[in-house]
Amino acid sequence: MLSAGIAHEIQNPLNFVINFSKMSERLLNDLNDLVTDCAEKLGEDDATELKDIATDLKENMQKIQEHGQRAISIIQGILLQSRGKENEFLPTDVCQLVHEYVWLSYHAMRANDKNFNISIHEEYQNDIPRLMVIPQDLSRAVLNVMNNACYTVREKSQQNPSDTTYTPTITIQVTTQDEQLNIRISDNGMGMTAETQEKLFHTFFTTKPVGQGTGLGMSITHDIIVNKHSGQILVQTEYGQGSTFIFQIPIRLK
Repeated sequence: MLSAGIAHEIQNPLNFVINFSKMSERLLNDLNDLVTDCAEKLGEDDATELKDIATDLKENMQKIQEHGQRAISIIQGILLQSRGKENEFLPTDVCQLVHEYVWLSYHAMRANDKNFNISIHEEYQNDIPRLMVIPQDLSRAVLNVMNNACYTVREKSQQNPSDTTYTPTITIQVTTQDEQLNIRISDNGMGMTAETQEKLFHTFFTTKPVGQGTGLGMSITHDIIVNKHSGQILVQTEYGQGSTFIFQIPIRLK
């Protein structure tokens, strides 16, 4: 209910932003026509400068529309998930869901640390149909792992800020194979020790400083993938080199 309420409240002003940017773009076209008609009165230099400014403004308006539409798509995803009942399987565009929550995690990290920047590589299989998953839960699992990936690459970059050879990188892959959905999230961060890996899914276990982690994220993720979706989580990690988490979920089409 809270998610749906917030989403509706944000969508209304976003619609105004998008509509007024479209209106402003039309006005800029009219302005360009007017500048062309009055070119002789304005002088060649002034007319050229006005056209350049109008062109820049038009590009800005198009960017406002593009990012506004992206925000709308995120909100629609939140609304779709908020309508689902608890533990209800719904036909879902899994690639779109993963994409949105990967970037939601990134921007949340950026909001808390303006210096945070990473390279994100996304690979989505094109022919994946809508699959039956619990979208509220699967999105949370993706968000939990992505948050950890963002945290670990940031930690590694802060350990040696003068190292210009290190590029914090997270790679996302969504594929299907042998009647199962595979969601792979890889990072080149700190990696895990054998001890950490052994306790990874234990409730309240965290390697983060006090106040930065509850130790619930991975235990909840395990419950979502293993218990609710009858899948499994594979973990590949090397200390100091990075980690890969793979969600393997049996495909359900209906």
